[in-house]
Amino acid sequence: MKRRQLLKSAAALAAAPAFGGLSFPAPAIAQDMRAQTLRFVPQSNLSVLDPIWTTATVTGNHGYHIFDTLYSYDDQMRPQPQMAAGHTVSENGRIWRITLRDGLTFHDGSPVRAADCVASLLRWTKRESYGQLLARSVESWGTIDDKTLEIKLTRPFPLLLHAIAKAESSVAFIMPERIAKTDANTAITEMIGSGPYRFIASEYNSGSRALYEKFEAYQPRSEAPNWATGAKVAHFKRIEWQIIADPSTAGAALQKGEVDWWENPLNDLLPSLSKNPAISMQIADPTGKIGLMRLNHLQAPFNDVRLRRAVLMAVNQEDYMRAAIGDDPAMWSVSRSLWPKGTPYFKDEGGKLMKNSLDAARAALKEAGYANERVVIINPGDYPLIGALGEVTAAMLKQIGMNIDLQTMDWGTVVQRRANRESVEKGGWSIFHTTGPSGGYSNPALSPLVRGQGTAGWFGWWSSPRAEELAQDWLDATEPAAAAKIAADIGDLALGEVATVPLGQFYVKTAFRKRMSAPLQGPAIYPWHIRPV
Repeated sequence: MKRRQLLKSAAALAAAPAFGGLSFPAPAIAQDMRAQTLRFVPQSNLSVLDPIWTTATVTGNHGYHIFDTLYSYDDQMRPQPQMAAGHTVSENGRIWRITLRDGLTFHDGSPVRAADCVASLLRWTKRESYGQLLARSVESWGTIDDKTLEIKLTRPFPLLLHAIAKAESSVAFIMPERIAKTDANTAITEMIGSGPYRFIASEYNSGSRALYEKFEAYQPRSEAPNWATGAKVAHFKRIEWQIIADPSTAGAALQKGEVDWWENPLNDLLPSLSKNPAISMQIADPTGKIGLMRLNHLQAPFNDVRLRRAVLMAVNQEDYMRAAIGDDPAMWSVSRSLWPKGTPYFKDEGGKLMKNSLDAARAALKEAGYANERVVIINPGDYPLIGALGEVTAAMLKQIGMNIDLQTMDWGTVVQRRANRESVEKGGWSIFHTTGPSGGYSNPALSPLVRGQGTAGWFGWWSSPRAEELAQDWLDATEPAAAAKIAADIGDLALGEVATVPLGQFYVKTAFRKRMSAPLQGPAIYPWHIRPV
């Protein structure tokens, strides 16, 4: 694969040019500023700033620096209060009141009010699948006073806190009311939150850098940090994101101490990095991630379920995992289900449909009357892990006789272009690939992979009224066995109609210099808790 060609040998890493950092005005000032600055290389370019408008992980990570949430998940997927001091629920389960804790302030100096929270939640429910399920049951969103918001329901919604506490992407971040009132289909650019870091807009340059400074007025909680819960203490005064698209350049910068933390090192570089005594590595998210292929259900050829099933028949997950993750079987596994391994509803029964057979796929294409329509795969050249998935798909589909147009671009362009619902002749697309945390796809309310919301849903726009009925049935189920049966049904339906193609489950290592303490593990990048060492 091209990913393998990025480095000819381990020597290329050491020989790569160092990444130029900031120029500081005087040695003493430079040393002090450097000691208080964490330099971070994210997984890809930060091209979209609005963490509600996009599900891109890099934008969600950016959002965690700036914004806070009412509730958040801990590592047991239990919602814990964050901005909230607590909540009450009426006896009939239809009125929820959430009280804000003291001392919450936005970066512009204004106090956080219940009205800000209501406006933020409303905007979030317009974009996020779990939020949309919640919104169906809401009679009204209101406030009792500046510190208390009230949500009145038409029917009980016991998982309300789980909905607003969801992690990683499409997080229910709280922002000022005036910003949150922006139409949900329009991406905001003004980054004002109440989290532990402020976004320095004047220093932002897409493709180059982003800068965050400690928000001195932030009042952390007293509990120990755990995922996005507990005390969010900013120990570094500045966090500087350095966008470095070339892996060898990023690796050289980490080796030489010009950056401190590289989110997703290329697996080919891990042996070289591990030999440096100044560098540590750890699994970023112990729950793992899954690779995904998403097909465009609105446009030919994949508006035909028969052609989607032909693609599913051809997929060999081992090919994808070896290309993207490497040959170490401890770092990946086959997982032919839309419920990832380690989550409550996982059953690897997808082999009935995922035949790993090019011959079966060719026959299915012929039977469906495939007319040589152009299949446009939008693929990131600056994101090696996801880029490798696209390359495997392109080679596979060419082998079964499809007319493939593999278009390479930066990840930021993929993120924006995948919102285009037009035909490929009008700048649309047929296939894109991505990855996501296993926990984010663990039930029918959380996972957009099994939701049939059509154009109101996730990119790819699978439409299935039956899937939506099942999602509501799952929410209403009172017995675990009934809920498990519903989850199995919706998983089978979504895989059978090829809402999403699972490509395997894997772990990613993150690498950092020992001048900083180990970052918190979890489904996102958390900028708090890390200390200079």
